[in-house]
Amino acid sequence: MSSGGGKGGGGGKKKEVKKETKLGMAYKKDENFGEWYSEVVVNSEMIEYYDISGCYILRPWAMEIWELLKEFFDAEIKKLKLKPYYFPLFVTENVLQKEKDHIEGFAPEVAWVTKSGKSELEAPIAIRPTSETVMYPYFSKWIRSHRDLPLRCNQWCNVVRWEFSNPTPFIRSREFLWQEGHTAFATKEEADKEVLQILELYRRIYEEFLAVPVSKGRKSEMEKFAGGLYTTSVEAFIPNTGRGIQGATSHCLGQNFAKMFDITFENEKGAREMVWQNSWAYTTRSIGVMVMTHGDDKGLVLPPRVAPIQVIVIPVPYKDSDTTAIKGACESTVYTLNESGFRADLDTRENYSPGWKYSHWEMKGVPLRIEIGPRDLANQQVRVVRRDNGAKVDIPVANLVEEVKVLLDEIQANLLKTAKEKRDACIEVIHTWDEFTTALNNKRLILAPWCDEEEVEKDVKARTKGDLGAAKTLCTPFDQPELPEGTLCFASGKPAKKWSFWGRSY
Repeated sequence: MSSGGGKGGGGGKKKEVKKETKLGMAYKKDENFGEWYSEVVVNSEMIEYYDISGCYILRPWAMEIWELLKEFFDAEIKKLKLKPYYFPLFVTENVLQKEKDHIEGFAPEVAWVTKSGKSELEAPIAIRPTSETVMYPYFSKWIRSHRDLPLRCNQWCNVVRWEFSNPTPFIRSREFLWQEGHTAFATKEEADKEVLQILELYRRIYEEFLAVPVSKGRKSEMEKFAGGLYTTSVEAFIPNTGRGIQGATSHCLGQNFAKMFDITFENEKGAREMVWQNSWAYTTRSIGVMVMTHGDDKGLVLPPRVAPIQVIVIPVPYKDSDTTAIKGACESTVYTLNESGFRADLDTRENYSPGWKYSHWEMKGVPLRIEIGPRDLANQQVRVVRRDNGAKVDIPVANLVEEVKVLLDEIQANLLKTAKEKRDACIEVIHTWDEFTTALNNKRLILAPWCDEEEVEKDVKARTKGDLGAAKTLCTPFDQPELPEGTLCFASGKPAKKWSFWGRSY
């Protein structure tokens, strides 16, 4: 942190503090969302822009959130007997191109290494955009008998997809961090079961940790993973931009890759069979979705379960007050909270005023701020301020731990509740093309009856092309409303088979 102006006064010199700060946000979330988002991720010290477009430095404030998510997810998949692996970053051209649909889906985004020093490589080597083709030749080698199944591996790593469309920190970047799970089973039933187990973990990451409401559903044939059998996903929605955003995917690959890579096993009767495979992943994009969902005009708003610091303690000394006693009370507050399992810290920097510190930690989204001044000291209390709604309350020191726990739980629940209300207010059920285009222009998350035909989806994309991007299916939610007999597809007029979410997306 660079040092600011001289020591700020704690008292009523509001104007001077303002001059010294320059901490405020230049953009408002409702007025210029894109600029607001870029400003939040930089000012909150999550991201630093890098000199290669589409690549970003993830600073501790982002990485610590990623580590908290990783800690939860890793423990859960280990309960499912997943094993950790690390596969190489590079893949040869002939292996990458083995599964035709798969590589066609990724071809435009693959980055290639063509030189070593000044000499051209004999054959170019690809950098993994995903690891199916990296791993599966070895699955074929390791799986011989039904006793070798299931094979379940996961790796935490980086992947590269050389995107050219609007790079956005966390949301669309050329290199990102993720986990990718790859599993092989003897039967389709086992594979189907795991797809949904993992999808439920992804829902929990978004709803229970990031406090972002998501819809579970199945992707259309056009939107499914290239080369897979079917794709399920959790879909979030950003009301400010009226765009859906894919939160994470869990794919059943069927036996397609097993065919291409000859992954077979001898069953209990001695006959050879192909395995059934899944792959599934979530990425650092999840952090960006959280920023977009909860952030406000003061900066980041972090749900307590993923906040690197849940409680920041700030001493508020007045001119003649006993600063040593105040500092001691602050230190003992932080100690008590940390001992009780909270992530608490103390801001003792003397070259900043309390007002500057309030703004700084609000910008960084810390869920609770505790202020301790002479009056608090005298009354054996602390003042607690919530980041989500600004509510202030005085808590007796004796009840500190219990009250802080209640407040953090309330903030976590309130963030999800508020985000869900905002998202639900954007859902519009439509039946006709005219209603669809109106809802689309009103930035809605559209639930529409659909005939489930690929040509119709292509047609919708073509008819809605424009500056804001075309509309597409986001997912067919598992939670299906009743579809009365005779309901027609909004786009083709043919009999509808299901309700699907449609909209523009990231």
